Amino acid sequence: MNAAVPMFDHAPRSLVEERVIRPPTIGKIRPGIKVLTRAHQTNEKAVKLYHEMVAAGESYEAIGKVLETSLQLRNALIPKNVPYFVCRRSDFSNSDTADEILKLYGEDRGQGLKLYRFPVMFAFDDWLRNVPNQMAAYTSSGRQYFSEYDRDGKRYCKMYAPVERDARAQRARRSFGGRLVVHRQDDDIPDGICDPHLCPQYQDRKCNLTATFVFAIPEVKGLGLIELPTNSIYVLQKAYSAMQTVSLARGRLTGTRFWLSKKEFEITRIDDNGQAVRQKQMLTVLDADIDLSALLDGAEQNQPALESASRAVALVEFDASSEASDNGPLQHGDANRHDPNEPLEDKRQRMSDLLQRLGLNQPGRQNGFRIYAHHTYGRGWIERVVDVDAMNARLEDALDDPASLDAEIQDAVARKRLTSDSSI
Repeated sequence: MNAAVPMFDHAPRSLVEERVIRPPTIGKIRPGIKVLTRAHQTNEKAVKLYHEMVAAGESYEAIGKVLETSLQLRNALIPKNVPYFVCRRSDFSNSDTADEILKLYGEDRGQGLKLYRFPVMFAFDDWLRNVPNQMAAYTSSGRQYFSEYDRDGKRYCKMYAPVERDARAQRARRSFGGRLVVHRQDDDIPDGICDPHLCPQYQDRKCNLTATFVFAIPEVKGLGLIELPTNSIYVLQKAYSAMQTVSLARGRLTGTRFWLSKKEFEITRIDDNGQAVRQKQMLTVLDADIDLSALLDGAEQNQPALESASRAVALVEFDASSEASDNGPLQHGDANRHDPNEPLEDKRQRMSDLLQRLGLNQPGRQNGFRIYAHHTYGRGWIERVVDVDAMNARLEDALDDPASLDAEIQDAVARKRLTSDSSI
């Protein structure tokens, strides 16, 4: 995954520093459970063994192996969605960490102490380092194929190069610095491009999206981060939108206390007959207890969700009292082009996507956009449906003519600078 993070800011001085270091992890929280298949639920020995190992905190991988070796039951477990996260002792390098997390944030809703909602803090301002993701196909021996983006911006299907043989030693040639990664090029993927529509592994459900949240949990000790995997594109899209929204408002992700929870959504999937089917599913949700309108307005922050150090940061580097235009909010575009019954959250998510496509989510351009938004729509615009619709309409128009929007942003910044200079 694209989670590798340089840990040193100087030239390498040892063999260890030559390689890109990944953030250390101390454990894993899982989004669901595994249960016996319907065919095996009538097997009393399998049921007894399953419940005993679950009660002992064993991993589902270990349970599956024991069922296979002792009872000759292959593929006896299947995933099951539940409204809570699974925090097991066996998934942590220090087993007591799992108990500590449940003690701090677990709830008993009639099924014992479970982890329904808990706070997380991210270590990086780049969302991709916090939620690394890729397409990947696995075999019993590990990853077979995996996707990576190259510098040309295209997504390629990669694989490990075949091990070379040393003719003299009659053995595999030793590889220094890890296995060599190469583009996949065969009859199925001749150009090496990762295209799920043409990929036989994806069509056979052997290659899927894999993503992992990597975070710290407040008050939980340990020299490393905690992982939470997901394979849902819905979860990934919503998490990306939430992070982009906070990044737009604050200019960074670190220092914000986010929350992970489960929520039931009705999603659409295509069945084997090609028909769209609606079904309900519990998905992981990332949110944050922050006053978004206050952040975008540059108002004083006094919410407990932000750490005291965050409160000292100047989120918006201009005076909120003079940010609105003299003639009140201006309307750009057709605010009625969107569904009036669309939730405000979805409108904001679309705005986040538009800002990303226009490059306005970049740190060097965020402040200019904030000035432009307040100059155009006035304070509190992010909470008004009509203004959010108008902004989305303007951003959509800018996809065809980004230079015109850039000119408006520069004009708003120049007006703000003149206003600030005249008040000195």
